[in-house]
Amino acid sequence: MAALIKGIKFAAQISNRNPAILYTSVRNHGWNKDFKPGKFPESEKDREMAAKKYGLTTAEYQPYPDDGLGYGDYPKLPDVPVEARDPYYPYDFPELKRNLHDTLHAETDFWSEDRFGSAEPLRYEMKTYWLAFLGVMTGCFAVYYWLENYKMFRPVLAKQYPYEGKPHYTFEKK
Repeated sequence: MAALIKGIKFAAQISNRNPAILYTSVRNHGWNKDFKPGKFPESEKDREMAAKKYGLTTAEYQPYPDDGLGYGDYPKLPDVPVEARDPYYPYDFPELKRNLHDTLHAETDFWSEDRFGSAEPLRYEMKTYWLAFLGVMTGCFAVYYWLENYKMFRPVLAKQYPYEGKPHYTFEKK
């Protein structure tokens, strides 16, 4: 009971300082239900409503298949990485290459610019890359086996002592 009274006093102090904080926290309670995809569209009317909801035309709108993953009426957008978008277009958020109210891909974390993308074609054929790789590796192994009999060592002379055959140290006290 004491904790409840302390909580009410704390809420009153906050609302006295800035009433918008308390209003916003109460008003925005449960906000994540607004971003949850709706039920999979069964009829043509449901498809039109879902397309309108995501800002797409009915020709562009194609939902994910209803396979139990929970995508619901979310649109299946093409798998195009962000790096393939025009870098010179005046985006609302240029660091994300995105405009305000653009529908995000369901796997947007996979297709973002800091991930692997296959947007650009290769400069050479894949055969050329494999030949270069195998050529370098074969050259390294050939040099290794060719020089296998010529071991590398540090060229150091034998240790030199002041008198050959006589001990140059003693552990006796003088």
